Amino acid sequence: MRERPVILRGGLLICALALTSCQSVQTTQPGAVGVERHQAMMLSSAEVNKASVQAYQQAMQQAAKKGTLNRNPAQVARVRAIAQRLIPATVAFRPDAPGWTWEVNVISSNDVNAWCMPGGKIAVYTGLIEKLGVTDEELAAVMGHEIAHALREHGRERASQQAAQNAVIGIGAALLGIGNVGASLVNIVADVTIGLPYSREFEVEADRIGVELAARAGYDPRAAVTLWQKMGQAGGGADGNDDPDDRVHGIAPTRISRRQESSRSSRPAA
Repeated sequence: MRERPVILRGGLLICALALTSCQSVQTTQPGAVGVERHQAMMLSSAEVNKASVQAYQQAMQQAAKKGTLNRNPAQVARVRAIAQRLIPATVAFRPDAPGWTWEVNVISSNDVNAWCMPGGKIAVYTGLIEKLGVTDEELAAVMGHEIAHALREHGRERASQQAAQNAVIGIGAALLGIGNVGASLVNIVADVTIGLPYSREFEVEADRIGVELAARAGYDPRAAVTLWQKMGQAGGGADGNDDPDDRVHGIAPTRISRRQESSRSSRPAA
């Protein structure tokens, strides 16, 4: 019984060391839109990107087993052609990004959704293409937005936050003798990319960078506005609530206004 305070103090010290191991980094250049926030990272890019490769492979394998992976060659070609214009433009924000091992696939699903895992692993759902009847400019806007999350390493940032929480919970559980608590990094990366919503702060950054990225790739940045108007009309937050729990990016007047402002400030590369 006398050893318990010593064990607790040791556990608290370990927790403190885990939390203070976070590095403050700036993942991207500010670009014309001026995103300059420093980010706290507990996990390295290398380990998150490695987990991302596994998580993406698992997601694509599941889609293939269901017969929903790349079913429409014309849609796949269209999405990949847009990606091939957007990817070179990422150099304006990260010199290393064009050299990432990018992957781009289309999943047949009624969900109006798209995402990009850390390291450039992209998936676009057919519901986005078919339900909204998007133009190439509008599809570039949403893909640019998702790529912006990867450029800013929002997945790594969220995974770092989750890993820190899991470390604290796991140590506390061990001290109390109730076993191990936590999830693998692969599962965390999948959850923060596909299953869980990004914070409003992350979405604002992706809005701004995504619009400039599309403009630098030669697309009309104003298409971001018409895209999100279509999403609002389709039910993605059309009630006017910018709901942070809506994984398909809730649409509200304030959000459309952000894109209008970003489209005015963004200019294609000279």
